[in-house]
Amino acid sequence: MARRLALITGASAGIGAAFARIYASHGYDVALTARRLDRLEALAAEIRMRFGVEAYAIAADLADPGGVDAVLAAVAAEGREVDALVNNAGYGLPGTFDKTSWADQSAFLQVMLTSVCEMTHKVLPGMVERRFGRIVNVASLAGLAPGSAGHTLYAATKSFLVKFSQSLHLENLSNGVHASALCPGFTLSEFHDVNGTRAQVSQSLPAWMWMGADEVAAAGYEAAEANRPVCVTGAPNKAIAVLAKLIPDEWALALIASQGGKFRKV
Repeated sequence: MARRLALITGASAGIGAAFARIYASHGYDVALTARRLDRLEALAAEIRMRFGVEAYAIAADLADPGGVDAVLAAVAAEGREVDALVNNAGYGLPGTFDKTSWADQSAFLQVMLTSVCEMTHKVLPGMVERRFGRIVNVASLAGLAPGSAGHTLYAATKSFLVKFSQSLHLENLSNGVHASALCPGFTLSEFHDVNGTRAQVSQSLPAWMWMGADEVAAAGYEAAEANRPVCVTGAPNKAIAVLAKLIPDEWALALIASQGGKFRKV
């Protein structure tokens, strides 16, 4: 195929679906993967009609240790290679660490950390060989701030993705592969509906703290094209990220402790 292919995980809704539309609008074919096949097929049909590119729907669960291989096998079965990778699949697991099961925490790590590293490791050699690649790891503003009570491993995994992306960026400066960590703040998507905090965050957080999924994905696409290793979306979030760096750790942690109840369920 003459067109490049973008693989987007967690593509059935929110930021992932927005990324699929953005890459398609720039002439990429797209491979969409998530658990909900009906949503993927509907999005794939929309993308084919709107943008005139190919779209593949691949149902897979990245909590399954074989999920990455299943996705890449489906891509290979179409005779395609991955030119752009958006590691977007993710969710929140609310509750304190001692009140959640290890099975749930292990699945969380598989999706949020292990599958991201595995997927990247398996597509990167081809990108290097072809001297073209785009890797977007959807992290979070939470990865740039102190951890909060509840969602114990969420900020930890997002912080990992920031450092991981920075290292990938430096390792691939001369071979045409761009790596970027996208760090959005609160985003209008299904994230808070799924983890049961929609009413909580809607009541406690002002409208100016929210961004749309399309805005976030557009910023991520532009950052990857410009080869910026970290992209924080929106002026308020940029200010928060700078503040988290400048104030003493004890003050930052105390601030998170006082405000965390507005957006975390413990």
